[in-house]
Amino acid sequence: MTNDSSNRIVVALQKWIAAAPAGAKLPSTRSLVARHEASPVTVQKALRTLTGQGLIESRPGVGTFVRAVRTAKLSDFGWQTGALGSPRNRLSPAPAAMRVAPVDTITLHSGYPDRELLPERLVRAALARVGRSDAALTRSPITGVPELQSWFAAELAAATPAGVARPQTSDVIVLPGSQSGLSSIFRALVTDGRPLLIESPSYWGAILAAAQAGVRLVPIASGPAGPDPEDVARAFEETGARAFYAQPNYANPTGTQWSATTGHQILDVIRTYGAFLIEDDWAHDFGISTNPSPIAAQDDNGHVVYIRSLTKSVSPALRVAAIIARGPARDRIVADRAAASMYVSGILQAAALDVVTQPGWLTHLRGLRQQLLSRRDLLIDSLAQHAPLAHLTATPPGGLNLWLRLPDRTDLSAFIRECEAQNVLVAPGTEWFPAEPTGPFVRLNYSGPNPGAYPEAARIIGRALDGTGG
Repeated sequence: MTNDSSNRIVVALQKWIAAAPAGAKLPSTRSLVARHEASPVTVQKALRTLTGQGLIESRPGVGTFVRAVRTAKLSDFGWQTGALGSPRNRLSPAPAAMRVAPVDTITLHSGYPDRELLPERLVRAALARVGRSDAALTRSPITGVPELQSWFAAELAAATPAGVARPQTSDVIVLPGSQSGLSSIFRALVTDGRPLLIESPSYWGAILAAAQAGVRLVPIASGPAGPDPEDVARAFEETGARAFYAQPNYANPTGTQWSATTGHQILDVIRTYGAFLIEDDWAHDFGISTNPSPIAAQDDNGHVVYIRSLTKSVSPALRVAAIIARGPARDRIVADRAAASMYVSGILQAAALDVVTQPGWLTHLRGLRQQLLSRRDLLIDSLAQHAPLAHLTATPPGGLNLWLRLPDRTDLSAFIRECEAQNVLVAPGTEWFPAEPTGPFVRLNYSGPNPGAYPEAARIIGRALDGTGG
């Protein structure tokens, strides 16, 4: 009865307060006891409830009053509209691949490997050692720590055939992640308003960096074997472009790897038109059934600007990558990097170098290949069994992703929402096209956490396709 009486008093006083002006004094406790025929304890309980709701405030020795409701002042940013003017490029919000997922979801959307696929022991030991070294207190050179530069140069040199000039330490520019490198390359080598050839589909980060740099993208269709060299030549001829951004090894999102013949033919096209190939080798460490074969290893005249990243294979917390470039192109990129970030943290560089020069690094990469193989095949088999309408465009020989074509009648937005409602996150393929999508696609990452949930995820994907027009 006490709770019922207290609630009854609360409701009555709420009505009274709603009609009273701010600062009005409430009736005394004695008056409320008499009016509601309740005990003082019950009245006090009701008053505490109203205080907790922010409706009243007590002033010791004076009484209880209706609290003034203060409306938060709204900031006026209207002046900024005139000051900023119209944006040159309307950049898209962060893509689906960067979403942070709740712990109870099956995450097939992310672009990063799960921590169990990382060399955690090597990373932790490296950071502990670096914290006691001079790197913790010194500034590194603009182009990077020489020892790390040498490691990147040696990695590419190992793939360079006889008769081709090998990359030198001085050709290497260390970066805080490959994304910033793409931005610098586009600004320094392509420049604002100029055309840039790009595979379609292609990495969303490159599309975003190009938009930010004001570069005009020219899509080149790329299938399971990569782009047609004749299409690349035609695009150079028609547009006057002088650069082509591509991922010859384990492309994101398709997983495509160019054949040696395709690579040679496209490099010949690049040379013919006096152009640059911007080669993004982000997945160099993620070969499964093949090994990566960088196009840059075939070039000794500065036509290929090569990017290699360690962020995904070592740790997302150690954002370290490198550009290998020669001649005036390198000088322009260095100048842009100096203006953008001056230098990369010496601690991150030293830690990354420590990891990749440990004997355990190569052991880790051998084990990683087997883990990616089993995860990839488990997801492929699960989809074939439970979601046969989702067509795998090709089995990727490396990388982290499957590229699926959905039936033409699929409502992609409804499909994504239905999967998410069932706690499965997938990435819509629209984000990987530099122009209009050629159909409904999704990208699934097979390196995320909990691969044991892949069969259940495939069942949910299959049901979502059935329910959204698939």
